[in-house]
Parts: sequence; C-alpha cells; structure tokens
Amino acid sequence: MTSTERWNEMVRAEHEQSDSMRKENPPVDSWSRFAQQFRADPRRTNDPLLNHLRRLVSSEQVVLDVGAGGGRLALPIALEAKKVIAVEPSPSMCRVLREVAVEFDVRNVEVVESDWLDAEVPEVDLAICCHVLYVIKDIESFVRKLEKHAKRVLVVVYQAPPQSQIYPLWEPVHGVPRLPLPSLPEFLEVLSQLGVDPKVEVVPIERVRGFESIEVAKDQIAQRLYVTPETPEMERLDELLSQVIEEKNGIFAIKGAEKLEPRVVSWQPKS
Repeated sequence: MTSTERWNEMVRAEHEQSDSMRKENPPVDSWSRFAQQFRADPRRTNDPLLNHLRRLVSSEQVVLDVGAGGGRLALPIALEAKKVIAVEPSPSMCRVLREVAVEFDVRNVEVVESDWLDAEVPEVDLAICCHVLYVIKDIESFVRKLEKHAKRVLVVVYQAPPQSQIYPLWEPVHGVPRLPLPSLPEFLEVLSQLGVDPKVEVVPIERVRGFESIEVAKDQIAQRLYVTPETPEMERLDELLSQVIEEKNGIFAIKGAEKLEPRVVSWQPKS
C-alpha cells in the first residue's frame, strides 16, 4: 500500500466508524452548529500561529486560503496581503466569514463557496491550508491542485489528529478503540511519495487545549464521541469524566493529553 493509499484508507475507515456510532444522520452542513465559534478579531495579536503566518505574507501577494472556515486566518492575512481568496464549502462558515469581514471593514477578501477540488481559482503567490487535510479522502488530488494554483504551498497540520486527546475514551465508552485520522507523520510520507521535500517548522503553543468548565467538557466530548443523553454510553462517559478530567489554572483538560502544536509544512512546487 502506498502512502497516499494508506492516507485515504485511514480517512475512509475513520469515517465509517463515526457513521456507525451516530444515532442520527449528520446535517448537510456539518459546521452549522459551530460556525459562530470561529468568529475572531482580525487584528488580534495573541495568536501564535497567526503571528507566524503574518511574517510570511507581504503586501504584494495574492493568497489562497483553502478551507478558510469563518476567516480566522483569511481576514487577518488579508490585512497584510494584496488580496485573499478564501475557499470554503460550508455555507454557515462562509456566512460568518462575510459577516466578520463587514464588521471589521476587511474588503480585499473574495469568498469562493466550494469544495477545493471543485473550486475555480486563479494562480496565486501563496496557498495556505490550515488544519483541513485530516479528513481529505483523495490526498494526492488535493495536494496536486494546491501545487497547480500556487507558487508556494503552506500546510498547517498537528503532529497528531486534532481529536487524539479523546481517543483513549473511545474504548471505555464504546467498547472499541478509535480508528485514528492521519496527521503530520502520514502527511510527510505522502509528500515523500509525491517527490516533495518540505520545510517543517513548529509553532510553540503555551498550553494544552481544554474546556472552560466541566459541563462544557462533558457536552463537547459527548458530541465528539457521538454519545447521546440517557444511554448506556452516556452513563459510562459520566463515570469516566470524573477520573480523566483535571483543572489547571481555570482550564479543564484530559489528564495526560498531548499538547498539540501546529507544524507549518511548506514547499515550492517544482512546476
């Protein structure tokens, strides 16, 4: 099995397991419930990843943000660049992006409401793709299109899957281990197969991700485990949370959770 085939198979298997655990069909727009959480001030200065990316953008550049979400990166980068083209398939995310752009008077952002492989965009100076790849089912086509449309490609990915902190809870709750999504190690293997020798930089993050209260932790972890109220799985989760959640400096986090730090993987396409 090649690296691209292994990537695609990991995504397929994880999605199949998730579908088997859901008690109801997922919404057409899976981000509709969470899109408002992605609102952010484009002029904020306390975001280590954003500060790192700002230094890589100049006022002469046209930048492509693939999987732009609610504009957490696209809008701040637009303040540094000549223009940003934000590609995002979620209607609710696009709505948030447009609303925040109006609120903060950011006018040089073009929103393309489309999946990346279907999007029609011009060639740009820099393509950015931040925390999107984990669920991509055809990784080679996705990467090759990034290379086709940009003079330089910059991908942000964690060293482990974003939900890996709750993977240990799957077996106690569901009776089966969680099948993982691919992340940095698999992506570097994919790039090697595709003949890409990238530069990899670590963006240091001061603390592990957590929750503002035990109630929020329970609600969000239950959603990520596809656990619904008044079920045996919820009873097992209730018992488990008291053992695995700890509070430090006002943040509730899973004991022993690995601190996820963004890796900025960049390269210049050969053609």
